[in-house]
Amino acid sequence: MTMSEIASQEIQLRHLVEKLNAYIEQYHGGTVDFVSFHDNTLEVKLGGACLNCPLLPATLHGWVAGTVHQFFPSVNVVEAK
Repeated sequence: MTMSEIASQEIQLRHLVEKLNAYIEQYHGGTVDFVSFHDNTLEVKLGGACLNCPLLPATLHGWVAGTVHQFFPSVNVVEAK
């Protein structure tokens, strides 16, 4: 990938995470924020009601990673520590 393709993909990922955040925040009281994107790995941070929630792994892997993989199959999603 060229640098401009990587930059374009990062912009698209930022917009997708913003849309996911709006949904998660409105319907579940949690948040998901874009942290970084390097080497096909998207790092996000969950917050709000997601913190200390036993369903956090399902939100991360089901909602966030699942949606990202629909549009960007090669991107790995990890949670920021």
